Amino acid sequence: MTVSTLGPVQRTKVRPEGRQPVTSTYNELLGQIRSQGLLERRRGFYILVFALLTAGLGGAIAGFVLLGDSWFQLLIAGALGIIFTQFAFLAHEASHRQIFASGPVNDRVGRFLATWMVGMSYQWWMTKHTRHHANPNTVGKDPDIEFDTISFTEEDAAKQKGLMAAMTRRQGYFFFPLLMLEGVNLHVTSVRSLMERRPTVGRSQELTAIAVRLSVYVGLVFLFLPLGMAFAFLGVQLAVFGVYMGASFAPNHKGMPLLPTGSRVDFLSKQVLTSRNIKGGWWMNALMGGLNHQVEHHLFPSMPRPSLARARELTRVHCATHGIPYTETSLVRSYAIVIEYLNRVGLAARDPFDCPAAGDLRRR
Repeated sequence: MTVSTLGPVQRTKVRPEGRQPVTSTYNELLGQIRSQGLLERRRGFYILVFALLTAGLGGAIAGFVLLGDSWFQLLIAGALGIIFTQFAFLAHEASHRQIFASGPVNDRVGRFLATWMVGMSYQWWMTKHTRHHANPNTVGKDPDIEFDTISFTEEDAAKQKGLMAAMTRRQGYFFFPLLMLEGVNLHVTSVRSLMERRPTVGRSQELTAIAVRLSVYVGLVFLFLPLGMAFAFLGVQLAVFGVYMGASFAPNHKGMPLLPTGSRVDFLSKQVLTSRNIKGGWWMNALMGGLNHQVEHHLFPSMPRPSLARARELTRVHCATHGIPYTETSLVRSYAIVIEYLNRVGLAARDPFDCPAAGDLRRR
């Protein structure tokens, strides 16, 4: 397998002349992982995390009641945005069978966390995220790089017209501000998916949970706070939730090589080459819910969060031995890479008859 640069975006392709992809050494690495017990469940850890988050939620509710009619309530709103995101991380881990050995138990816990605690559809997330894991950064197959206001491929950027094209050319700078709306988008999209006319596991159960949660939560906010403050409270909470979610998932793949539709790449290379780890140790692991070890998470989706750090050490050595590129950087640097990448992709939205030099002169 080789990496080639097509325009501003890296794309991975299989060697020509009909050669097969590099033989995967995944089973060798998996054997090392299993021999050290890194795939064994760590229920105690997750019970502790859930207990801490529940205590945090209780503290936020108590603060909400005690503060009353005060603009300091916006601090509570921000705290709730963080707490709900952390619950979403747990739902994500349950969906990957990281918490319990039983699939149905993981699903029940994940559905409870996603719907009752976060207000999102667990089934929608499962379907979307499973497609992503099967084909990360694969054009036409990975839903995480499909167009949705932001263009992640040059082809999508080139399709944009008018005001959208102008925004796309600078979309890297708009990306993080737009994440303030992502909280609303996630809630609306997940509920909309439950309303579609297609078989959906747990549809009525999820719709009921989300409706009750939304009614109680929003109702209490407007009951206790003045109208303007209530809207501000919900706006801050959703903005923090959206930014936190987006800022945790975006650094993992954006700006990494893209796989063309129909490419044939062995599992180990595909998962490692398209993923990026974030440095930072245990505190980063807590901040990002284990998503900072994205390479290992993609290689071993059912691995519990506490085992990812040790798996990283084994994976780094294994990749170095077999000449497989392994990417790891700081959180701040990853954000800079995402912004730069999106801006480079956005250049494809430029009018082909627009002279760059003339445009530069006009700006001056």
